Amino acid sequence: MGHNHEHRLGIEAPHSHLIQGLSLIIFTAVWLLDSLIFSFSTILNNYVPWFIRIVLFITIFVVAIFFIRTSHNILFRKPERKDDLITDGILGHIRHPMYFGVLLIYLACIFLSISLISLVLWVIIFVIYDRLATFEEKQLEGLFGQNYIDYKKRVLKWIPR
Repeated sequence: MGHNHEHRLGIEAPHSHLIQGLSLIIFTAVWLLDSLIFSFSTILNNYVPWFIRIVLFITIFVVAIFFIRTSHNILFRKPERKDDLITDGILGHIRHPMYFGVLLIYLACIFLSISLISLVLWVIIFVIYDRLATFEEKQLEGLFGQNYIDYKKRVLKWIPR
């Protein structure tokens, strides 16, 4: 049985979608409760003007959508050669652009309300995403061997070049 597109897309960590979905639900609940209702950790809002927070939110959100959309277009296009390691486009600059974009959306929300509790939760979610990415990278090393190892040496995991 040869490698196929479905196999390549099936290298996600077990329960990845569930983990990501629960992360989103928990983060959103904590962020909304702290930002709009209880204000346990939003003291910095008194020092950072609303306008600056809106500009930061919009800027980071737009960048996040760019990373998600661009990576989605590359990863889910109809490739001519479905067994090839994809290293062009945005994937030539960062190894996990879709995860990076999602993490930026969380960060954009934090800048909107400067919820320190949400910032702590973001760090935890980052660690979760890093573990998901590490699992997937091990699978990709098994699938693509030295080509993927060389790719990892050229392209950083989380910081775009």
